[in-house]
Amino acid sequence: MSTLAAGTRAREIVKSRWFHLATQLVLGGAVLIAVVATVGAGPFLHGVQSLTIRSVGAALLLGAVSIAASAWRWKQVAGRLGAGLRWSTAVGMYYRSQFLNSVLPLGVIGDAHRAVAHGRSTQGIGRASRAVVIERSAGQVVQVTLALIVLAFFGLEFEGFVLAALVLGLAALVVAVAVAAAASVRVRRALRHEADELRAGLGTPAAFARVALASAIVVACHVACFAIATKAVGASVPAPRMLAIALIVLLAASIPLNVGGWGPREGMAGWAFALAGFGASAGIAASTLFGILSIISVAPGALVMMIHRKEEAS
Repeated sequence: MSTLAAGTRAREIVKSRWFHLATQLVLGGAVLIAVVATVGAGPFLHGVQSLTIRSVGAALLLGAVSIAASAWRWKQVAGRLGAGLRWSTAVGMYYRSQFLNSVLPLGVIGDAHRAVAHGRSTQGIGRASRAVVIERSAGQVVQVTLALIVLAFFGLEFEGFVLAALVLGLAALVVAVAVAAAASVRVRRALRHEADELRAGLGTPAAFARVALASAIVVACHVACFAIATKAVGASVPAPRMLAIALIVLLAASIPLNVGGWGPREGMAGWAFALAGFGASAGIAASTLFGILSIISVAPGALVMMIHRKEEAS
């Protein structure tokens, strides 16, 4: 095989879905193994054993509110892009997508399935896919923005680490996009196209405010669920510190290098709790229970899948 052919084959492998999946599993698994090797299995077992009926009920309620807000956000964006859907339909599809995200690798398969299913029903997979990308991206932007604000005021222990990393990361992203746009006409054309799509989905102050409000509700539900998990494992954390730590853990959970959501989340929780003076073991136990509650909160999505399959079969 020539050097050129080998290089082409290597690029194809790197771009393949299986390479991304293998990378995610290996790196996420390595982080999880490192955490277990450092603190042992005790904190994980403690998190599992702290599961109660009350925490399950709270997780299901918070999950319902979060899914309702997320589905409303999706409906707002999809309607502006000409791929409207009913809110009740959006809720069912969002439950299903989040359940798939929580049990399948990569963490985005459910969103991809939701985009395709909606696109087929509206005869516009492109518009439906853009709606999903925009509404999910908007949620991430709101989450990062809230984290920056909270850490600036209540995260004194983390300012030198997480806050600096977020600011540097955002600055590096802006610089990279600017350099790419300056060097390539194709990149500038693609950026203009994406900007037009973004304006279409979030183009008015009222539309942006609705999407931002829905996203803030989703983040608040996740923070509340983590706070419940923290209390359930016996850790006592003041509200301002709890808010800062929860947002840090949520940022770590969004890193696409995990095993079914596990890995960076537990490592970051242990580090944040230890740095704040509450002990790494407590953080890992809380994160473990939070992971279990997160899966439980979207478990109704499995029922939605079964009902949908029965309808298709009939």
